[in-house]
Amino acid sequence: MQISPRLRRFFPFLQWPRPTPAGLRQDVWAGITVGLVLVPQAVAYAALAGMPAETGLYAALLPAIVGILWGSAPLLAVGPVALTSLLTFGSLAPLAEPGSAKWVGLAIWLSLYAGLIQFLLGAFRLGRIASLVSQPVMTGFINAAAIIIIVSQLPALTGLRADDPGSLMRQLRDDGTRVLLSCGFGLASLLLLALFKRLWPAFPGVLAVCVLGIGAGRLLDYERLGGAVVGAIPAGLPALSLPPSIPLASHQELWPAALVLALISFTEAMTSCRALSRKRNEAWDENQELIGQGLAKTVAGFTGAFPVSGSFSRSALNLYAGAQSAWATLVATLCVLLSLLFLTDLIRHLPLAVLAAMIMMPVFSLLDLRALRRLFAVSRLDAAIALVTFFVTLFSMPRLHWGVVAGVVLTMGAFLYRRTEPRIIEVSLHADGTLRDRARFSLPPLAPDLLAVRIDAALNFLTSAALLRFIGERCRQDRGLRRVLLCASGINDIDTTGTDALAQLHASLQAEGISLQLCSVKKQVMEMLEKAGFAQTLGPARIFPTDSAAVAALSEGGGYGGIARAAR
Repeated sequence: MQISPRLRRFFPFLQWPRPTPAGLRQDVWAGITVGLVLVPQAVAYAALAGMPAETGLYAALLPAIVGILWGSAPLLAVGPVALTSLLTFGSLAPLAEPGSAKWVGLAIWLSLYAGLIQFLLGAFRLGRIASLVSQPVMTGFINAAAIIIIVSQLPALTGLRADDPGSLMRQLRDDGTRVLLSCGFGLASLLLLALFKRLWPAFPGVLAVCVLGIGAGRLLDYERLGGAVVGAIPAGLPALSLPPSIPLASHQELWPAALVLALISFTEAMTSCRALSRKRNEAWDENQELIGQGLAKTVAGFTGAFPVSGSFSRSALNLYAGAQSAWATLVATLCVLLSLLFLTDLIRHLPLAVLAAMIMMPVFSLLDLRALRRLFAVSRLDAAIALVTFFVTLFSMPRLHWGVVAGVVLTMGAFLYRRTEPRIIEVSLHADGTLRDRARFSLPPLAPDLLAVRIDAALNFLTSAALLRFIGERCRQDRGLRRVLLCASGINDIDTTGTDALAQLHASLQAEGISLQLCSVKKQVMEMLEKAGFAQTLGPARIFPTDSAAVAALSEGGGYGGIARAAR
């Protein structure tokens, strides 16, 4: 059946290919594999977000289904992720007590706002706005976030209370059994997770450690000895409900955090989409994916959960386990559904030390200090942006979004700074027949009275002054100049400031008895010059279609041959 483009836009899952028996078998196996990892991870990331354990399972259920139905990457695993959970915690920490009813209400509104922002960006096809969060900003933020996550989990991993760090020795003396037991569970879990990851990457090691932790905790009576566990988890499905009422001031506090969370979480999801697209040689639509991610967050809010995103680790596991289509995600959510219905009494006994290890292990892979070294080697300005983002994120804790804001502001500043210093060179004819940098290749001028200039940038309000300054300085240095040739092959765009600058340049040169010529003007630039009337003012005789035509008409020797021989 032929599906109309409008219907495909609103219901993209209608164009899913019909699954084959062989493909469906692979999807079922991959879905079970991911689902067995997703269940304990969902509980872990709920703890990281400061939310009740059951909300992690809620976030892994309907939001995952909606995200895959309305997204564009069939193997993207949507659900709770470490970075978004940390951003949720950081956004809410100044406003409420973790785990309280107020905290849950704020998390619901944060998810709704972030989802609405993503949905609107996708609906209006503004997906590229996510590029505002540049790679240096992401590098700095992710490294800082990884450190924050690891440090935040140390109390749960070791059994030491973080609210009274001065009592370390007293805790060890008075409650040594509990502390040592927690440390043993936590460190053993880290070691097992590392071994599973290294030796059996396809095996759901997170589930194995979870089961072993629950079994060992019950065997050693971990809870009776004072060890902290997940605690009671209500069984059953999440109820769809309207968000709770919160004060206007709380809404206003959430808006900037929701914007940053929407951009960061989508940037994280885009990384997974691009990797999956390269591996499977499949196209994906960033705007459709924004709609899917936005709807997933919205559904998370209406089911009492917290913001979700695309998980890189679970998406990679999906691919590694042989998933062929989005049906694998639906099978994974079935595992979550069964856990909510039948396994909550078992999960409640999971030691928090084991949960902390499950949070920390995947976060270790986010630490990438080599990326900072690469940035220093390539661009010190980008490296500075990454470092500022890194330190602002660390020191603005818990308001982590200020690190991203600082990074984006610096990125925009660096972008504008680079555009105000465009590459402008004097060119002449090279032996290979092209116009090249005179200074770099020690070339003679095209003619004694001719200055040939090329700007490798758009001619606009940022670059026009630099071009006028360059030509003005050269004309003052050489009073014998009578002609200026502007090679426009590097100008891809021009605005009204650029056309006015050319008119000003023409007038000032004419007053000095110097004529202005243009060559290799691109179509879109010529159209602007014609609309501004500058092309008519300069005259068609002074606008050459190509570099070769300009050289033939203006250079000493009357053509390419003579000047090329001189260049040799």
